[in-house]
Amino acid sequence: MKKLLRFGIAGGLGFMVDAGVLALLLHITPLGPFIARVIAIALAMAATWIFNRTFTFDRSGHSLAVEGFRYGSVGVTAALVNYGLYSALLLRLPDLQPLAAMVLSTAASTVFSFVGYSRFVFRGD
Repeated sequence: MKKLLRFGIAGGLGFMVDAGVLALLLHITPLGPFIARVIAIALAMAATWIFNRTFTFDRSGHSLAVEGFRYGSVGVTAALVNYGLYSALLLRLPDLQPLAAMVLSTAASTVFSFVGYSRFVFRGD
């Protein structure tokens, strides 16, 4: 349960980075919601890796490069699911606000992320 709670905190941190960067980029740049979200996801992924590595799962026992590659593999896959749902929502429901689409798509990809990180990235081999 402790890991799940800490993962939730990491997810909350990632969500705040994702939402904050998305809102900021939409407000101060001409980037549209699709390009802005790619940047926001990348920054959120970096923030959650640092938190998860330090507080949630501890280090994996692998080199930083191997752990980073594994984290990136799971993270990119989860991000593709997240981004695909986000894009589909915005294209299908044009009146939907980008932040609302982000909330829905992030919730849908959270379970995949936890299983991938806990079983593939940070498990003790």
